[in-house]
Amino acid sequence: MSEPHMNAFASGDLLAEALARRVAGTLEAAIERDGAAALAVSGGSTPRAFFLALSQQMLAWDKVTVTLVDERFVPSSHERSNHRLVATLLLQNEAAFAQFVPLYADHVDAPEAARRAAAHLAAMKRPLDVAVLGMGLDGHTASWFPASDQLAAVTDPETAETVLAIEAPGAGEPRLTLTLPVIARSDLCVLHIEGNDKKSVFEEALRPGTVDQLPVRALLRKTGNPLQVYWAP
Repeated sequence: MSEPHMNAFASGDLLAEALARRVAGTLEAAIERDGAAALAVSGGSTPRAFFLALSQQMLAWDKVTVTLVDERFVPSSHERSNHRLVATLLLQNEAAFAQFVPLYADHVDAPEAARRAAAHLAAMKRPLDVAVLGMGLDGHTASWFPASDQLAAVTDPETAETVLAIEAPGAGEPRLTLTLPVIARSDLCVLHIEGNDKKSVFEEALRPGTVDQLPVRALLRKTGNPLQVYWAP
């Protein structure tokens, strides 16, 4: 386990601008090195300012593929769709030229949608360069919820699966989520949290305990590049 690195900011707006610059710089370096870059982002209310700031960063967005860390099993027109959130707030301005790879698929069940999303990710033929995740007050990240039916599978560091369907009490719809190895291989892995309550949950997750209790522990205990935590009160 590499110790996570805390990046603290006085406000959410300052965090959003700094994180946007960090992500853009990592994507730009990947494009210069490989000719392409891949970014996975999360939904929710926390990343909205970050998405707007990132959408205005100047880089070769036509060489960037954007996908989701996780998705509710709802169409992109649904108000709870992460696809809809990203399309509205991130895939605009300079970032309008990026390619988007959704996790949801119409006219199939969640497990089949997960298989199709995994095939789309495999077709990219590259690992993620950047993954930006959030965290709930219950300690979930991505769609790795406490008591979810596939928690052991999605947080298994040795799994060959890249996208899995998952359900959990209190999660609402079935979910589609990237697995731990896909996220852990990214050059830049970020946990973006705001508020003192979430900071307290994060600090608790650093203490001894199980992934079942606080699934974010699977991310904190990953190997590879240190997790970058971006926090503002």
